Amino acid sequence: MVYNAPGIYVQEVAGGARPIQAVGTSTAAFVGVAPDAKAPRDRAIACNNWSQFVNNFASGDAPQSTPLSHAVYGFFLNGGTRCYVVAIDAGKPLKGGKKRTGLDLLDAIDEISIVAAPGYTDVASYDALLEHCENNEDRVAILDSVESAEDITQLTEVGRASAGSGEGAQPSGGLRPRQSQRGFGAFYYPWITVRDPFDSAQNVNVAPSGHLAGIWARSDATRGVHKAPANETIRGALDVSHTLTRQEQAVLNPVGVNVIRFFQREGVVVWGARTVADGSSEWRYLSVRRLFNMIEESIANSTRWIVFEPNDQTLWKSIRRDINAFLTRVWRDGALMGTTPEQAFFVKCDEETNPPENIDAGIVTTLIGIAPVKPAEFIVFKISQFEGGTETEEANR
Repeated sequence: MVYNAPGIYVQEVAGGARPIQAVGTSTAAFVGVAPDAKAPRDRAIACNNWSQFVNNFASGDAPQSTPLSHAVYGFFLNGGTRCYVVAIDAGKPLKGGKKRTGLDLLDAIDEISIVAAPGYTDVASYDALLEHCENNEDRVAILDSVESAEDITQLTEVGRASAGSGEGAQPSGGLRPRQSQRGFGAFYYPWITVRDPFDSAQNVNVAPSGHLAGIWARSDATRGVHKAPANETIRGALDVSHTLTRQEQAVLNPVGVNVIRFFQREGVVVWGARTVADGSSEWRYLSVRRLFNMIEESIANSTRWIVFEPNDQTLWKSIRRDINAFLTRVWRDGALMGTTPEQAFFVKCDEETNPPENIDAGIVTTLIGIAPVKPAEFIVFKISQFEGGTETEEANR
């Protein structure tokens, strides 16, 4: 502004702070066969309730349930509020070749954080789901197991497609999906028994991925994404297709098979919170993987203003300020370890992380360290006998 005439000039000046907003973590996406043969194919359609799904994908006379309809119904029943649905033709793979179909249509939808293909339990489908989430790096796949394994040790071995088989072939030998090095998938066993939403008099065994997606969304809303979505009752579940004992779960849990258990008091409960990463990996816990997804995407979305700014001390200070403020809020929500913010995280953006050669190359680097909370998976109470009252009697003499 040019000042020529004497007087008072008032200007609005930006405060400088640019708050980082946490992204949503509860929007799901489902790919599968729709009840209505005339439903739109290969289109990602948003549904905010069960009625919208019925109108779009099951509006025909006397619709017959499919794994997709059971999943979407279970999602909303268990607390889900928004999902995208992609209908594909029966027998088609989850991913297309040259033509973008199925999972490919979800790449452009940033708000999705949960992905499932209800009832697809073959090796090719497992790999397609994991590859989709690994490439996008902002979502996690829920993988359905087979309905009931004859031998649970098959669930500890990675399946392989039978020689000479085509798309959708059942695995040979093992029934477990491959590992995801950074934990972008969670695998659940067994299936659950529910009432058919289109025929309430009929009970059927269904793949649980839709119900589990609803539980993930419900847990995020009530406790936060840092809370493991486990020890949660599955609404609408009447039984499980295979009743497992603690000893059997002790075989499955170390290899990342999340078990669904039936307890006399609680009913059907999710009793596992691991990813399909290696058991020794830092990404073995589902809540840690999803927490990092939320933090990474939130920072990426809210710091686009940095691009093309002068790469100097002023910019570095602004980056530290904004990220520190965001992570402090995350820590106060109980998502990070430590009694102080300094114990919970650090943010470094200075001359050390940005040497002259990086500045000349147009690069600004920020180093962020986070100490996430982890679920209390094994609860141990050590109980022993002691000679009660001995010390008290001696002290009173």
